[in-house]
Amino acid sequence: MKSFTIKQIVGTAIGVALFFLLARFLSIPVFANTTLTLQYAVLGFFAAVFGPVCGVLIGLIGHMLTDLSFGWGIWWSWVIASAVVGLLAGFIIKTGKIEEGEFGKTDILRFIAGSLIVHAISWGIVAPVLDIVIYAEPANKVFTQGLIAGTGNFVMTAVIGTLLLMGYAKTRVKSGSLE
Repeated sequence: MKSFTIKQIVGTAIGVALFFLLARFLSIPVFANTTLTLQYAVLGFFAAVFGPVCGVLIGLIGHMLTDLSFGWGIWWSWVIASAVVGLLAGFIIKTGKIEEGEFGKTDILRFIAGSLIVHAISWGIVAPVLDIVIYAEPANKVFTQGLIAGTGNFVMTAVIGTLLLMGYAKTRVKSGSLE
């Protein structure tokens, strides 16, 4: 088993902090306790760079802290969905050679397509089904919330996440170049 590196620990801590701050202080309410923010773009970025373990921890801890800070308690169905976003993003949209400074058109398309899949599963299936099972929420409400959240989170991740990854790649030493 591959060990958790210092870089991944630091990345996770920074990711949790950014997830929380963006969710708590830069959220735009759109529908029945559903907001749009940049936290999922940051989560997609960190999961793509540092992998699924970091992604799941950032989504889980970041969302729990956000819920606690709002005072309504932890809404487990959405916390789990955020953890699923991080987990799946780490597996599906993990970029090939970003550490070597490579993030080309194929990587961008993979990131965007992977983000669509990740958000469709998390907000179109996981969150609404768990809302129904755990909280007995009405199906029409939670699937509408999931559709709105999933669409917004996908767009934010696809646009802002891609820009973050492009910028990050430019800071890395290119493959075959001298340091």
